[in-house]
Amino acid sequence: MEMNITFPGGKRVDAEFMGQVVRTDQGPAGGGDGSAPEPFMHFLASIGTCAGIYVLGFCQARGLPTDQINLTQHMDFEGYRLARVRLEIHVPDDFPEKYRPALERVANMCAVKKAILEPPAFEISTVVDQAQAAQAV
Repeated sequence: MEMNITFPGGKRVDAEFMGQVVRTDQGPAGGGDGSAPEPFMHFLASIGTCAGIYVLGFCQARGLPTDQINLTQHMDFEGYRLARVRLEIHVPDDFPEKYRPALERVANMCAVKKAILEPPAFEISTVVDQAQAAQAV
């Protein structure tokens, strides 16, 4: 899988992949326009939305209504470091008691969380694009 990262102007940075575009921008304090979430906010949102897709799938597979279910994500920081992420799964009073622990188990299956707990190796390099270099001449 590949993503193409582009710079559409200002402090905006976009990621294009699989026919989709994820747009980012810096807030005004960081010199941007605030036209899209900052990259770190996308990262934080990916944790909760990933857990949410597992909760949603669990409920849908059992025919359980999801219109009154939501997740709240709390982030605790120590200085600038993300120190703790707490997820709360809110369910209505009539949500079956027997499924409540299972919701926590499926939320724990989140692939984003797993990637954080077992981080990948990072390799960063600079590659000279010969085609662009030839056009510049």
